[in-house]
Amino acid sequence: MLELTMAAVAGTEAGSTAGMLMAEAPSEPGAVLRVGRDRAVCRLATPEDWLFVSRVHLEFRCGPEGAWRVTWLRGSQPEPSAEVRLTVGAPGRAQPGAPGGPLGYGATAELPRGGSGEILVRDRTSPRSLSVGFYHEV
Repeated sequence: MLELTMAAVAGTEAGSTAGMLMAEAPSEPGAVLRVGRDRAVCRLATPEDWLFVSRVHLEFRCGPEGAWRVTWLRGSQPEPSAEVRLTVGAPGRAQPGAPGGPLGYGATAELPRGGSGEILVRDRTSPRSLSVGFYHEV
């Protein structure tokens, strides 16, 4: 089972969250969870005016062996208006040797089995961000 928790922060609210949302999916091959502005296909949707988040921004997909991967899907623009950072382990206490750091535009990263972490999507043009916490229950 993959559990996602999304929180949005805007303006000078650093430290406060607006709109905490949750989603989960079983760790079955082909299972998908999406994050973005398009409520028709995304289980976790941001406000429509948050243009730094694509219509479908992040896709979590379960592979044939039950492992989850996250992909920052490329949008319609050649350059993104956001930065995406992946942290494995508790924020501020990443596990030594654990993968983490920037996630490239169009790149995919594997999530640790039985692990947790956070994906931070930050607007490059204003003080807005989106935090997606994940927990892979085995």
